[in-house]
Order: sequence, then C-alpha cells, then structure tokens
Amino acid sequence: MTTMVQAIRMALHVGEERHGVTDIFGEDVGAPLGGVFTQTQGLRTAWNSPLDERGIVGAAIGLALAGSRPVAEIQFCDYAFNTIDLLKLAGAMHWSSNGDWNCPMVVMTPVGAGIHGSIYHSHSFDAQATRLAGWKIVMPSNPRDAYGLLLSAIIDPNPVLFMAPKALLRQKANNDSEEVPGVPSDERELSKMIDAPLGDRTKWKPRWPDTPDLLIPIGKARMDRAGNDVTVVTYGRHVHVCRKAAEELATEGIDVELIDMRSLHPYDWDAISSSIKKTHRVVFVNEDTDITNFGEHLLRRTIDELFYELHAPPKVLAGKHLPGVGLADNLEKGSVPQLDDITNAIRTSARHEP
Repeated sequence: MTTMVQAIRMALHVGEERHGVTDIFGEDVGAPLGGVFTQTQGLRTAWNSPLDERGIVGAAIGLALAGSRPVAEIQFCDYAFNTIDLLKLAGAMHWSSNGDWNCPMVVMTPVGAGIHGSIYHSHSFDAQATRLAGWKIVMPSNPRDAYGLLLSAIIDPNPVLFMAPKALLRQKANNDSEEVPGVPSDERELSKMIDAPLGDRTKWKPRWPDTPDLLIPIGKARMDRAGNDVTVVTYGRHVHVCRKAAEELATEGIDVELIDMRSLHPYDWDAISSSIKKTHRVVFVNEDTDITNFGEHLLRRTIDELFYELHAPPKVLAGKHLPGVGLADNLEKGSVPQLDDITNAIRTSARHEP
C-alpha cells in the first residue's frame, strides 16, 4: 500500500511531466535530501531555496506572475506565520486585478501534532489559512486524496494551499479506496521504484509508475462512514481518530456518520448540511486552538441555517488555546483532541434528549 508521502511525490512528478509545473522548491526540497519527509525525492524540477520562508513565498508569487507554475514548500507550517502578508497578496491578485492576472501557485506545508515535534513543529494552520481570502485550501487524510487533491491544486489557475498532516505522511492506504491508481500491488516494488536508497544517491534515478490524472475536485467532501445518529465533521489526521471513535460507539448502538471535509475552502456545505438534517446532531473536530477556530465558523453557520433541525447542541472539539504543543507525550495528548475526548463528545451528543 502507498504512503501519503509517496502519493505526494508521484503527484508532483505527474505535475512536472504533464501539467506544466516548472519549479518545485523550498528548504532541503532538492537533492540530496528531497524534502525533510522525502516528498520531493527524484523530481526533475526540485531545487533548494535559502532558509527564508518569506523569500520562498515571494519567489513563488513572482514565478507565477511571470508565467511559470511553481510548487513552493514551507518546511513546517509553524514557519508560515511570518509570511501572512505575502500570502494575502497572492490571494488578492486575481480579485484586485479584476480578473486580469492569475497567480497559479501551490504552497505545500506539513501541519499538526502527532509526531512529538514540540513547540516549533506541531502547530496547526487551519484557522489562519481560512482567513486568507482568495486561497483554496485542502487537507487530505489518505494517499489517494493527497494525490488527487495535489493534482487539482497544481492545475488550478490561482493559489492553493496544500496542508499535509505530518502524522499521516508515513501512513499507508487502509484499503483500495485510499490507494493511488496505477501503483504496483507490491508495496516493496513501489519503494524500490521511487524511494531513494540510503547513502550515495548521485547515480540513483526513480522509475515512476504510470499513474493517471486523477483529479479530486477541490470543495467536495468525502463520506467516510454513513450513519444515522450523529454527524461528525473533520479532516486530516482526525478522520482516522474519529473513525475509531465511531467503531467503538457502534458497539453501544450509536451510529455515527463521518464526513471528511478534504477542502477547508471552498467547503462542501451541501454535504455537511444534508448530513445534519439526517442525524440532527453534529460534532466538529479539529486540532487547531479553540479560540477563533475554523470549526466555530461551521458551528455558527449550523445555528444560523439549521437551528430548528438540531436535537442537541452542536459542538466544536478542538485543541487547547496554548502557545504550542509540548514535547512530552502527556503534554501533546493534553493539547489536542484524543480518542476518548472524541468518543465522549459524540456519546454526549447522541444521548442528549431533544
């Protein structure tokens, strides 16, 4: 089974060979490392930038306006906060020029906790990203979605932010529905084809599998699990945690419907609202800090538009409002929603008497 980082690498290869990607760059993105998570190994157009996030975003804007199609990486989203003004400029380009100028650029960045990255490598960027008008924003939860969403981002004529959950980058597809089409059935064979060997890589070249132009539409959610009692809306790595919670609660007779948003903007309100109208209960889950959280926007819209459909108070379950995520295991687990937190929140919603 393919890992998410392999799916990202294959999508970037397809992008540079078939869809006009001219530059893939960022800190340690080029040879020999090929990205801190190895997501850019063996790519023809990958090159190393200086250690300067503002320079990376600024260069991407310039390349895009000059007719190129760049994919820039911020090595960890923790270091994207000092680029906000430039990200705002990129998002405003098409609008402020009355449609005369496009800015076809992708910014990739790993996000979230789950790898014991401590205070400098565990931040989330969800809420900040959704405040950047003019950007499309995606976050996959499995290899197939990572591949298809990244290809859709690459061909989009305007800026797309591709946020990859760090804790999922090494996770394999769980089943065929999460697999990238066209890869060898033997995962060891795929690794031999596209994973660079340890040691000297000067003569190594990847052998890319013939993967298709799978384009997953930006703005379309995915039904991860159908159910009738409570709607759970999430994205990224918490799709997997919420799925475990749903499986546990099924033994108690609580039938959870799980929606993987995949796109934070534009987002699939039709899918969310249809599910809430069916279950009449909803829990929004993510790991960004809970004050001015993106889930709060979804909750507000739920109350505005679906108040009389609700049989229980809607709930946002999010990370603690802390400056960072601690290194120690108990500090990290205490900072962002865990399985027990999610299970209890869903159970409370399901058992609330209307």
